[in-house]
Amino acid sequence: MPLDVAWHAREDYKSESQCKRSSFAFYRAVRDLLPVWLLEEMRETEALHWEEDGRARAFAPCEALLYALVHDHQAYARHLLRSFSSRALEAPSPSFRCCACTDAAAPHLALAVRHDRSAILGMMLEVAADLNEDERRAFLDGRGCAHSGGKSALHVACELARAECLLALLANGAWPHVTDGAGDTPLDCLLEQMERGGETDGGDARARRACLGYLLLFMPALSFRKRLQLLEDAARWTRLLGERAYRWLSGRAPPSLLVLCTRTLLSARSEMLESLPRFLRPPEFRLQQWGMVE
Repeated sequence: MPLDVAWHAREDYKSESQCKRSSFAFYRAVRDLLPVWLLEEMRETEALHWEEDGRARAFAPCEALLYALVHDHQAYARHLLRSFSSRALEAPSPSFRCCACTDAAAPHLALAVRHDRSAILGMMLEVAADLNEDERRAFLDGRGCAHSGGKSALHVACELARAECLLALLANGAWPHVTDGAGDTPLDCLLEQMERGGETDGGDARARRACLGYLLLFMPALSFRKRLQLLEDAARWTRLLGERAYRWLSGRAPPSLLVLCTRTLLSARSEMLESLPRFLRPPEFRLQQWGMVE
């Protein structure tokens, strides 16, 4: 005679399908830029996501910030960063990762650059400034997962020619010599994109040259893997970079006195870039006065 067994779920039990529905509802609420108070009420009481170990869990501040980044909900991002500070910059749970890589850095900076969310990027950098040195360095220079090639936020900015994001990262202490999974620096990544784009790439070419100018301002020592290629094909790289920038990158000429002075200033107080007179700032897409492009 079969046993008559009854199973009673806890009142707070949530199935995987329920979690998926509530998670999608939260995603849509952020996408539709609903008020912050409503989003926080959903996050704390209703919206759950399903973990791989079979548990339902509420969204952490760092995970909600990812949604705010994707949909450019600046008010919600500001609330999360002001209310939770460094907790909003922590790495998300494994269910938010694209692979099983456990040593990848928190993806917030790279995601902000990829989606060109310069306003939210600035908010995160303000919070990161209050971290201790080790935590700040890990956040700024952390590499992504294996699927991304181990790229840092600087690599993504160079790859996508996000000049404004690149300058913000560099001015807030991101290390320009950080390497990705293949050992390439952000400068290597940028030169690769310039090589692929060629000489007639319009606005993208101008954006890449602006990125090159910003990188060189924050790189007193030019150490990168593609230097040998520059020396071997001087004519082509001179056309791509301009003669002055080529001679500088190849080590055949020193940078201009103005650039050297600005480097010295930025090495002491990088935040002073915004306080410089307008005629001394490196203008985006117009770097002729710096001797970086023709």
